[in-house]
Amino acid sequence: MENLRQTAIPSRIIDITKGRFIRKEGLEPSYILTDMGQKISRTKIVGTIVDKFIREESNYSTITLDDDTDSIQIKTFGNDTSLLENFDIGDIVFVIGKIREYNNQNYIIPEIIKKVEPDYEYLHKLEVLRNLLEQKKIIKIIKKHKDNFADLEELKRFLKKKYNIDENIIETISLLLNEKQEAKEKDYKPFVIKKIEELDKGDGIEIKILFEQCKLPENIFEEVVNELLSEGICYEPKPGVLKVV
Repeated sequence: MENLRQTAIPSRIIDITKGRFIRKEGLEPSYILTDMGQKISRTKIVGTIVDKFIREESNYSTITLDDDTDSIQIKTFGNDTSLLENFDIGDIVFVIGKIREYNNQNYIIPEIIKKVEPDYEYLHKLEVLRNLLEQKKIIKIIKKHKDNFADLEELKRFLKKKYNIDENIIETISLLLNEKQEAKEKDYKPFVIKKIEELDKGDGIEIKILFEQCKLPENIFEEVVNELLSEGICYEPKPGVLKVV
């Protein structure tokens, strides 16, 4: 029943890996909330296999998929491990599956997986881009009108009537915009400095790893790092590595 209710959303891998996993109980499916305000329970991705692992007991296997934005594990268990048998490193594959989370990492349980040609990957990227552009338009509209209404229900009625935007989307994006505004107004520099000091083993810490550990919105993280560098609190001993002065 869950598969019939939930549409597979064409996605970039980074949208899934950096999305906030929202765990639900009962019949309501869990989902990730992306920075663009998308709720994704089932996803459709295309990428290249860069790693493969099969446990000898054959009750667990994974492939790691990369699409130039990030990489993610596709995991199978029990009898489903046969789904990955005929795929090798270097294959370009199309995957539809459910998003799950374990140990703070999002991954995918595949329902459909098949090899595709490079042209299909380009078409997928265009489809994702169209969806993101449409989502950006919706965000822009909500930003424009959000502060004109003290009540969220009034905002939803107005935007539904004028632009025919789904009320659930309006509510999700409005709450996300409020969170981002609160985060922007908060000084995260002490938090990031502390993280650098915790993670630095002597040679500095890679900015990519620091971003993953801080779990801040990407725009907020970049702003904080730029401020730390411009104020001379931190420096880059080598490109892509950060260290406290």
